Amino acid sequence: MLQWLSANLGTILVCVVLAFIVAGVIRSLIKDKRKGKSTCGNNCAHCAMAGKCHPSQNTQGGK
Repeated sequence: MLQWLSANLGTILVCVVLAFIVAGVIRSLIKDKRKGKSTCGNNCAHCAMAGKCHPSQNTQGGK
């Protein structure tokens, strides 16, 4: 068992560091969601959902 751990120590450390980074990102997203912040960049011109998630700012004649 110790031989396997020593042979794979680099891989194990990288996985642990990546797990902490992913957990931090998820934690940050959850905190932002609770605060009402959005991850949307509000650049609808390049979005596949353009005009679906944000109401149009330039409505004319009640359209």
